[in-house]
Amino acid sequence: MFDSNFIERALIALPAILFALTVHEFFHAYLAYRFGDSTAKDMGRLTLNPLAHLDFFGTLMMFLSGFRFGWAKPVPVNHYNLKNPRVADLWISAAGPFSNLGLGLIFGLLFRASYGADLALPPAVYQFLYISVMINVSLAFFNLIPLYPLDGSHILKSLLPARYEIPLMEFERFAPFILMFLIIIGGFWFVLGPFIKFFVYLFAGIRLM
Repeated sequence: MFDSNFIERALIALPAILFALTVHEFFHAYLAYRFGDSTAKDMGRLTLNPLAHLDFFGTLMMFLSGFRFGWAKPVPVNHYNLKNPRVADLWISAAGPFSNLGLGLIFGLLFRASYGADLALPPAVYQFLYISVMINVSLAFFNLIPLYPLDGSHILKSLLPARYEIPLMEFERFAPFILMFLIIIGGFWFVLGPFIKFFVYLFAGIRLM
């Protein structure tokens, strides 16, 4: 993990991860504010300053995992302040993953343009752009998994009829343990891998092995 290339990986991957997480949380906070809840704004979370979104253990995990995994502080949302809470929760939850897909597309287009134009940029620039595509696409699809506390669980709850709300709340008690187990064994890659590979190739034009 802490080999001779650790500092090089940190200088390239860490800014990409922090930017992806910051934009993700910013759009959660922005949509919550637009739907009537100023809780995140009042707590200083409606910002693109990454320091406002950093989570100590999530940041520590970035280093321990070799910049393959980490998380930010969840944006607080008071559903009692929302206009039409079910619709609002759907859009607030979807804003994070879809903002990452948007970033992935932007970085992919920048990668294609700079690489195709043969600009002779430093290799680190191409690595940063490509890694940013992979990180944002991976973060988007990971958060769309319908397991609490990921965004996908809120999206699913908003889309299903109200009669399923109580069973889903019961399932949420066990969902974090299922989520952690799947992370430990790497089970998500078998499901998400094809989608991540497809979108990375779609955005950047280079296939993942």
